[in-house]
Amino acid sequence: MFVSENLSVNENGHLTIGGIDTVSLAERYGTPLYVMDEQLIRKNLRRFHESMQKYYDGKGLVCYASKAFSCLEMCRIVASEGDGLDAVSIGELYTAVKAGFPMEKVGFHGNNKTDEELRFAVENGVGHIIVDNISELHRLEAIAKETGTKPHIMFRIKPGIDAHTHDFVKTGQIDSKFGFALETGEAFEAVKEAVSCENVNLAGLHCHIGSQIFDIAPFEEAARVMLGLIAKIKNELNYEIKELNLGGGFGIKYLNEHDPVPFENYLERVSKVVKSECAELGIAHPFILIEPGRSIAAPAGITLYTVGARKEIPNIRTYVSVDGGMCDNPRYALYKSEYEAIVANKADEERSEKVTIAGKCCESGDLIGENMPLQHAESGDIIAVCATGAYNYSMSSNYNRIPKPAVVFVNEGESRIAVKRETLDDIIRNDM
Repeated sequence: MFVSENLSVNENGHLTIGGIDTVSLAERYGTPLYVMDEQLIRKNLRRFHESMQKYYDGKGLVCYASKAFSCLEMCRIVASEGDGLDAVSIGELYTAVKAGFPMEKVGFHGNNKTDEELRFAVENGVGHIIVDNISELHRLEAIAKETGTKPHIMFRIKPGIDAHTHDFVKTGQIDSKFGFALETGEAFEAVKEAVSCENVNLAGLHCHIGSQIFDIAPFEEAARVMLGLIAKIKNELNYEIKELNLGGGFGIKYLNEHDPVPFENYLERVSKVVKSECAELGIAHPFILIEPGRSIAAPAGITLYTVGARKEIPNIRTYVSVDGGMCDNPRYALYKSEYEAIVANKADEERSEKVTIAGKCCESGDLIGENMPLQHAESGDIIAVCATGAYNYSMSSNYNRIPKPAVVFVNEGESRIAVKRETLDDIIRNDM
């Protein structure tokens, strides 16, 4: 009935998440409101963790991609499950440090890391710095020499794989701002230079072919390409790459018609490719890392809104306006990303109309979605937008000087605030 397994309807006809009435959550904490289900987060982490144990004989690490959703509480949950973390900025690194996350399990990404960020990563013992370009390698080498450290690095490689996803979230092909290209020989030359560096240790290679991918074949091909490069490095440079990070991008269900492959199937099939290629190429099986983010956080989250105005334009469309919008979920404005929506206080009723859910920002393009099936919605109703646990809070803004919503976690019948709602004073706190 719903896109996420943690959603249901109670005896009052209200939508529930993790067994808790969403209408009651809206009344208690206000709207807009992000709600995250801790039990589903943990379940998703464990599915990946257990699959890595099963298919890679325990020689692997799940690194939650914190860009999907990061806060202190999320870092604590990931750490408590024994998994790693993928960070892409000094802010995400700082959050991990403050949460007490084991920094040796953190990988630091980014196509344009500053010296400040690199130094912060080195000084805080980040496990891997994923180097994106030659100038970054040189700057990191200098920082490592100055600080008397020898950080472990990976190179981000563009394997040239078409992931069949939205152009904006394809990252594995040659025309991408990320990483070193294979086709031009750039990647191999970079490896040669890294091997000669005295103050960094080239531990592994990394690739990421895109996001929201439903097909397993691109992941299998990426593994073949990367292992081929590892074999070339061994044969021509006599250097062993011991770790391989195959990224993330596993698709999830945003609409009922979406039919993503179970996560376990991805890992099983790719593991078979890894094992067979290693045997055929005569190379040691590398330690495998993966970076699921959206697939862990997105299904676990919803966003609650209160309906304000309803505007019916005959023979055109019906607008249902809510008290949030592109400031708390910019993905429709950016990607035309589709979502399922439910009138939470009428969840047991038929979705009898198609509406455009409009946000409150002063932009015509401020929409949550168009032609969305919905129960009849009126002023004061509560609307839940599903599968918003990833790339909603993390991409939110203060556009129009609108305070960001609170984040509430639910767990075993209880709820708690993980991120406070911003106040008007928060909006002006940095003004002079």
